[in-house]
Amino acid sequence: MTLTLAAIACLFTVTLCYAAMCAGSPFGNCRKCDGLGFALTIDRKGRAKRGKTCRRCKGHGKRIRVGRWIFNRAQRLYREGTR
Repeated sequence: MTLTLAAIACLFTVTLCYAAMCAGSPFGNCRKCDGLGFALTIDRKGRAKRGKTCRRCKGHGKRIRVGRWIFNRAQRLYREGTR
């Protein structure tokens, strides 16, 4: 029984920490371009240069977190349903 309670407490703590992170910082770095907003390419001399603009984040380098996206959808659904 104590192992089950410990697992529940651990999951609850992780969930609260993620919710706090989504509330405090709703945007994270884009996973495709690592927050640069563009791809890095290597020229023939071996130097890095700017490549194409990232299509996922459209060059901003930021993305909305999954938890914040779910929260925004729930808020919009609640607002539209209580008119």
